[in-house]
Amino acid sequence: MDPQREMPKKNNTEHLIADRQEGIGVCGWILISLSFLLVLITFPISIWACIKVIREYERAVVFRLGRILSKKAKGPGLVLILPCTDTFIKVDLRTVTCNIPPQEILTKDAITTQVDGVVYYRIHSAVSAVANVTDVHLATFLLAQTTLRNVLGTQSLAQLLAGREEVAHSIQAVLNSATEQWGIKVARVEIKDVRIPVAMQRAMAAEAEAAREARAKIVAAEGEMNASKALKQASVVLAESLAGLQLRYLQTLTTLAAENNSTIVFPLPINMLESFRRKNTGG
Repeated sequence: MDPQREMPKKNNTEHLIADRQEGIGVCGWILISLSFLLVLITFPISIWACIKVIREYERAVVFRLGRILSKKAKGPGLVLILPCTDTFIKVDLRTVTCNIPPQEILTKDAITTQVDGVVYYRIHSAVSAVANVTDVHLATFLLAQTTLRNVLGTQSLAQLLAGREEVAHSIQAVLNSATEQWGIKVARVEIKDVRIPVAMQRAMAAEAEAAREARAKIVAAEGEMNASKALKQASVVLAESLAGLQLRYLQTLTTLAAENNSTIVFPLPINMLESFRRKNTGG
């Protein structure tokens, strides 16, 4: 673990906690002694008011005479709270889901979009969450909104649509850096939906259709070129054999007759007619 990173975390946790070397003064000790005496006098009735149960997923930040009792939150389990001098605040350490409402965003290429998302975070330092910010959940919610707008404003629409994971990681890094002093750890950021104007949707659909038609024409042209090369090679082969050319011709006529019922004019070679005429004349 980098000690240079650990030092700011320690300072952020402790910068609002009073110096323990100064003490609480004579009056403070007198009040604490009276509080202990009150607990002893009213025992065992007072034990029900002094013992607090902290759940496994909770921590208690205890204030004694207005000062945080220790640099680490209490719990889970039983916590002793002195009457009149101690107060405590429970902090929930479970993951919180923060829904970011749709934000109107102007992208880098001057396109207006509406983007909404969700942020998953939890409190990892209860003392920092209580001592360093008034309402940690509200502060995180507002910061998530502004960070979403700021980060997406530096991206183009194509980058936003194609790289949602990268954009979400960028937002998570910015939120973690800003909320570290509040004791917040952002676990995950997700972009739920990206809404663009109807006119832009039509323009993008027309552009995509034009691109598909262009690709289809290129594929058709390549097919025609390959077919012409194959026909050229076939013509060279058929030119070497007149019988082969005649057979190909007959095969074409057979295909046409099978597909369509039509009258086919079948030309006969002149040499065949000459042979028939000679036979009739000789007869």
